[in-house]
Amino acid sequence: MSNRLYQNVISQMKNATQSTIGVLDKNGIIVACSDFQKVGEVKMKAMKALAFSGEEAICEGYTYRFVNIQDKDSVIAFVEGDNAVASQTVQLICVSLLNIKELYDEKYDKNSFIKNIMLDNILPSDVYVKSKELALDGEIHHVVMIIKFLSHTDILPLEIVQSIFADRSADYVVSVGEQDVVLVRQVEGETEVEEFEKLGETVVETIGSEFYAKVCVGISSVTDNIKDLAKAYKEARISLEVGKVFDLERNVLCYESLGIGRLIYQLPVTLCDVFMQEVFKKGSLESLDSDTLMTVQSFFKNNLNVSETSRALFVHRNTLVYRLEKIRKITGLDLRKFEHAVTFKVALMVKKYLTNRPTKF
Repeated sequence: MSNRLYQNVISQMKNATQSTIGVLDKNGIIVACSDFQKVGEVKMKAMKALAFSGEEAICEGYTYRFVNIQDKDSVIAFVEGDNAVASQTVQLICVSLLNIKELYDEKYDKNSFIKNIMLDNILPSDVYVKSKELALDGEIHHVVMIIKFLSHTDILPLEIVQSIFADRSADYVVSVGEQDVVLVRQVEGETEVEEFEKLGETVVETIGSEFYAKVCVGISSVTDNIKDLAKAYKEARISLEVGKVFDLERNVLCYESLGIGRLIYQLPVTLCDVFMQEVFKKGSLESLDSDTLMTVQSFFKNNLNVSETSRALFVHRNTLVYRLEKIRKITGLDLRKFEHAVTFKVALMVKKYLTNRPTKF
């Protein structure tokens, strides 16, 4: 368990005990205390007293007790006082901490299991066996969200994401890299893609406003069972990679919303080169200036509607028709025809992929 979790428990018990209480680590250092100023102090005399007594010891007005009597390397609870009430109080604190530790360890084991599935570190045949051992329902649906930190933070990315989803006991938060944290979220009932995207946007806004860190989020499709987590993890990775190539402005990308970009991303580079050579005459695409390409993008955005596009660009309809005719003469593609427009759109995306393709994970 982390010292932060011990501190949370001690802080909640503070008002109930009306005494100074806390936790020592195995080296005698106070790692959690109701009196924050005492954190970091070393209690060597108390450690010697415990070594002599074995279970519980009184030293300098405080009562100390091993949280786990059978494990002498376990942490030590202490409470102010040297009477019977202090002894009872410290025993209650030990029971609480031990129960919480067991729950934490169980959760940690499940997190490790979930991580191993995602990273393909466990045989498919062993997944259901292990899930039964950990009392996990293998048929529950999940969605995988990779939260990639793009800037440095004083707090560990894992702890940041854990704090955001602290009240979600059915979800799992695992670290898969120095700057990458994965949220495996349980999905209940029918959930639309838009709901996952809203959740991703909430995560981005929360981390940005509360922790001053910039992140992007890749979201998988919904899994049918626990074995599909490996596939979902790859989908979330692809979402981030496709976003780097085709949609640099978005910081939340869902696998099911990637469209044709997902297909292009998985094509061999040599095939993309052949396609570009077949579609465009040599140098024809490069001869189109930025204003012309902006016209093309606006024409696509307005569903190939000449009137709507001319209004969006604040140009006369005839001017737009002239520009489209100019493109036809240069490239041989008439964007007013649906098939030609699709070809041109795909070609622009392939060109962007060849230019911006990143090193794949």
